[in-house]
Amino acid sequence: MTHDAIILGAGAAGLWCAATAGQRGRRVALLDHSPEVGRKILISGGGRCNFTNLGASPERYLSQNPHFAKSALSRYTPQDFLALVERHRIAWHEKTLGQLFCDGSARQIVGLLLDECARGAVDVACNATIDAVDHADGLFRVTSGTRTFAAPSLVIATGGPAIPKMGATGFAYELARQFGLKVVQPRPALVPLTLAGEDLLFRELSGVSAEVIAQSGKTAFREAALFTHRGLSGPAILQVSSYWQHGDPIAVRFLPDRPAGWLLEAKAAHPRAGLRRLLRDALPERLADVLCDRLAIDCELGAQTDRTLRAAEAKLADWRFTPNGSEGYAKAEVTAGGIATTELSSKTMESRRVPGLYAIGEAVDVTGWLGGYNFQWAWASGWAAAQSI
Repeated sequence: MTHDAIILGAGAAGLWCAATAGQRGRRVALLDHSPEVGRKILISGGGRCNFTNLGASPERYLSQNPHFAKSALSRYTPQDFLALVERHRIAWHEKTLGQLFCDGSARQIVGLLLDECARGAVDVACNATIDAVDHADGLFRVTSGTRTFAAPSLVIATGGPAIPKMGATGFAYELARQFGLKVVQPRPALVPLTLAGEDLLFRELSGVSAEVIAQSGKTAFREAALFTHRGLSGPAILQVSSYWQHGDPIAVRFLPDRPAGWLLEAKAAHPRAGLRRLLRDALPERLADVLCDRLAIDCELGAQTDRTLRAAEAKLADWRFTPNGSEGYAKAEVTAGGIATTELSSKTMESRRVPGLYAIGEAVDVTGWLGGYNFQWAWASGWAAAQSI
């Protein structure tokens, strides 16, 4: 069976690339080893799919080449995908920070993509285990069971190994290496971090969350942090996890709205107040108690020296945790690293060394922030490749 393009992986990027190319008149085969398409889409956003982010600009993506994503993101924007959502009459809302969600279910986005694939007469094959991929005489040949697909273009859209229970694997990297493409070391991203040693005390706060500023290196995010039975999670922690390197500390600023000198002002205004009460007024009680115990200040503010209070304030504004690891691919929302951008055209996503070979979506070394950015990269990179196929 001969097609114009074979797309491996029916996730967000593969589905949209297939639909777009099919509607351009290309004969497209879309293969996935899972029993249904879009499995990671279905669990995203708590089942409501955070399908894009209005702030999806290139600086909110990680890559060894920070400029690589600019072309695709500028040519297929969040407004473009939002217009598609509205054409399908899918109700949506903006949650926070530019994050757009379905009012209903993530199944509506999968339905949209399948409808668009049908409009493009895409040949969709699920439960299609890839037995072999070969390239000769200008054609890629993909063997899946008793079927063989042949086409002059092959698109790698199989993602990364994050969330293996959804069928995720490192197949994209194996295929890239088969064709001589370099791969940037993959690692879990947008992932909870684990604590050990002196930080074990904070595990007792499992289920407690608070708004903080979390920072790794020079990168900081203000969102909620959540203490878990294994360590740290919540949006602020997931965000900085993508920037965190093993052995480095994570700096957490509790009470981010408090100005410098607030404890001295509290001492002057309420000398008989205790730090525990002040913290309980601003933070969850269990968290306030643990912080107060660690600061070892358990008497009236008026009894404390200004130096002691300044030190406590500084600690609360820059509390260092040193994670001993992460919860790995099982709990990671995405994979950082992947097929090196040096191997690809930023305009078409085509391999520079193997004509007709493309890589899109999470398989590529482009990783977005939490909150719809990775979906927008899937749409934009899939669209870019589809214009070239």
